Amino acid sequence: MRIFVTGGTFDKEYNELNGQLYFKDTHIQELLKLGRCRLPFEVETLMLLDSLDITDEHRNQLLERCKSCNENRIVITHGTDTMTTTGKVLAEANLGKTIIITGAMIPYTFGSSDGLFNLGSALAFAQSLPAGVYIAMNGRYFPWDNVRKNRESGWFEELNLN
Repeated sequence: MRIFVTGGTFDKEYNELNGQLYFKDTHIQELLKLGRCRLPFEVETLMLLDSLDITDEHRNQLLERCKSCNENRIVITHGTDTMTTTGKVLAEANLGKTIIITGAMIPYTFGSSDGLFNLGSALAFAQSLPAGVYIAMNGRYFPWDNVRKNRESGWFEELNLN
């Protein structure tokens, strides 16, 4: 399993002096330890950015790393606002790998983050789903092109609701 870190709310820290969120380092290793993860994995931090700041150049860098890594099962931590944009770039490359993009609505450092749950779910989905690109949030997985972030509810939902 390969885990690529790109940032997002998942890894944000809170500055108590000015009230702003910022990046210092990833919390992935700590989360994996806390979750007692026994999977063999490699973690690679590619960037620590808010997803609104991720550019096409950043997405191409991520795509190249997904192409060149030996693993066929990949989890990407990512900000929630542009997950589907990144998903589209990865899906169009048709890599033949299982790629799960996940994130958090609340930073890990806040203590009440959904990040640990989402990461655990993403790791499980990466082991069980066929090749393709998926978004894993709120205990569910969605094909990258059939999901949206509902900004009113704070949940991810299918686009094709019945």
